Amino acid sequence: MPVAAVLPRPSPPAVAAAPTFTIGELAREFGVTTRAIRFYEDCGLLDPARAGRNRIYSARDRTRLRLTLRGKRLGLKLAEVKELVDMYETRRDTGPQLRRFLGVLARHRAQLEQRLGDLQATLAEVTAHEEEARRLLGTRSAT
Repeated sequence: MPVAAVLPRPSPPAVAAAPTFTIGELAREFGVTTRAIRFYEDCGLLDPARAGRNRIYSARDRTRLRLTLRGKRLGLKLAEVKELVDMYETRRDTGPQLRRFLGVLARHRAQLEQRLGDLQATLAEVTAHEEEARRLLGTRSAT
């Protein structure tokens, strides 16, 4: 009898199960509500699997949630975030994706600079009114 017939067959290599997350785990990890996560799901940003009524989020969903929250912190609209996140999931050349991202950031920067200018003008106006009020109080105190 050949030796190979006597030796036990090696077991197939164990395939590590991909990590999964519950909605509560993601909410705690990222400091958001489960309602916010369901909203991002409704917007098409997340696509969890289902086990009955339970949502099962993949590592992909976790990454998309992280990118979504980063985009929101930058002040981007959810539609912009979705477009950018969807673009990064393609296996194509990243050049167009990066140019699109730079375009979104440039528009957002322009909006922020406009708001900053408006706030600085308002602050200067408040400062001028404070100085005028102090001047008037000083004039009245002297009389």
